[in-house]
Amino acid sequence: MCTSIVEIVGCAGAGKTGDGWIDLTNAVVSYDHPHHALLEEAITINFVNRALGPGARVAVELTLEAAKELSAALVRAIEQAEIEESHRHRG
Repeated sequence: MCTSIVEIVGCAGAGKTGDGWIDLTNAVVSYDHPHHALLEEAITINFVNRALGPGARVAVELTLEAAKELSAALVRAIEQAEIEESHRHRG
């Protein structure tokens, strides 16, 4: 069953594909049937460059638990990075 759960956000950065590095424009996060992971459903994250077409993407397929752990790790890293950045901008 398709869930139709999809979130699309702007994403500035870079990702490495099989053909090398590409600039990123968006991240697409969904919960649906994975293409490669041996899971019934997965959180899928595609980092894309829309201007380069559908092949310009870096993709991951995660279990819900792995996605939760990744989300928590991102929050912790972002919090620490914001503290680091605030110290840099003070001096």
